[in-house]
Amino acid sequence: MSGFKTLFKQTFIYGLATVLPRMLSFILVPLYTNPQVLSVEEYGRVSFIFAYFVLFNVVLAYGMETAFFRFFNKEENQEKVTSTSAISLVISSFALLGIAFLFKNQIASLINIELKYLNLVFIILLFDALVIIPFAWLRATARPMKYAIIKILNVAVNLGLNIFLLLYLKDLAEGNSLFNSIYIPHYQISYIFISNLVASGVTLLLLLPFYLKLNFKFDTELWQKMMHYGLPVLIAGIAYSVNETFDRILLEYLLPNDVADQQIGMYSACYKLALFMTLFATAFRLGIEPYFFSHSKTKNPQTNYAKILEYFVALGSVILLVVVIFADLLKPFIILSEAYYEAMWIVPFILLANFCLGIYHNLSVWYKITDRTKFGAYISIFGALITLVLNVVLIPVIGFKGSAIATLSAYSVMMMLSFYFGKKYYPIPYNLSKIGLYLVVSILFSFLFFYNYRENYMIGSAMLIVFLGLVIILEKNQLKQLLKRN
Repeated sequence: MSGFKTLFKQTFIYGLATVLPRMLSFILVPLYTNPQVLSVEEYGRVSFIFAYFVLFNVVLAYGMETAFFRFFNKEENQEKVTSTSAISLVISSFALLGIAFLFKNQIASLINIELKYLNLVFIILLFDALVIIPFAWLRATARPMKYAIIKILNVAVNLGLNIFLLLYLKDLAEGNSLFNSIYIPHYQISYIFISNLVASGVTLLLLLPFYLKLNFKFDTELWQKMMHYGLPVLIAGIAYSVNETFDRILLEYLLPNDVADQQIGMYSACYKLALFMTLFATAFRLGIEPYFFSHSKTKNPQTNYAKILEYFVALGSVILLVVVIFADLLKPFIILSEAYYEAMWIVPFILLANFCLGIYHNLSVWYKITDRTKFGAYISIFGALITLVLNVVLIPVIGFKGSAIATLSAYSVMMMLSFYFGKKYYPIPYNLSKIGLYLVVSILFSFLFFYNYRENYMIGSAMLIVFLGLVIILEKNQLKQLLKRN
């Protein structure tokens, strides 16, 4: 049980590093959806540009973070692994972004992003790429507190600047020459990216000691092994970015110009209600990924892996049901304008999609432990194809609803494929009856409530109580052990 104790301790701290910054940044959603700050179309434009961030970040990382974790635990000389991976990312980041600046006009035209925003995007991407290995090193060496503090500070700076530049700068500029010199009318979208730029720069400065202490020795043979391991992760990451954010990009290209940004804005705002599931799944993944690698050589690790998924599904099912039932109570605090509420239809689909993605990440232990990362790429590519095909088919017919259906379809298929191949190559004794029961009941209750009894909180509360009772009955032995230890 000591292994589980360490796991959940790290998950809690990494959870803080993820949940608290995301909750701070969550304040930006009501800020951005405030009609006095941004219109629905402007928010859609911001969301469209941020969709490309995910894709570009994956390309600049090219699987090196996951390769670092694998070889840091595999190689005897951990310092050599750290140095080689860090040097690789520094060189590639400057080279790729240098080329991007040379061809920025062509890139701006190709991806339909205004040049004034694209220049800021490039610098943010560079700063973010340079902190990938320092952050990974903090996780690999079990320094979650420092990791958490820097992550939280990053979003706090971002949040503070957003609030200052979007809410207060205009009023301050009217009576102060200093503030007037930096205020630019109708510059809201640029201010958003400037806030991101400063926050990323502060983060890089805080992590510079990592580079100052680094032994700058590059092992070519090790690098080739890491690239061989990491390139399938890159392919999987590109496919993941397609699944995660390409729907916004496709909405831009497949809908008429006069409604595209509006639909992207509504879709992106209501998508944020799935944040609670995303936070849970991300925090859990950050905690378990180092655990999976470090315990892969212990006796019978499959038993622990099976129990971890069981806990994840139980907790995730509760989160799914709670958020779906109370989504309409939550929305006025998160999305300030009713102009976005038309897209509330997508909430159960996106919540369930992110739940399936979280299960997929838990199931993915088999191909990471057995060095079959190419399967992760294959599965993600297949998911991306589902995303692309369904979006192309459905968006022209039902708009953003098609994107929600495509997202759920892709992640659920990826989850099932990972389970199928994992059973073949690295069998793990999952308790399928219990996991299946949690999934079926929570999904049935969620969709039944939202599309038939929405805002009838007596029925919703009854469903939640029944499900919680089910979880307590099935997990009573684990709960007793937990209470005894406390």
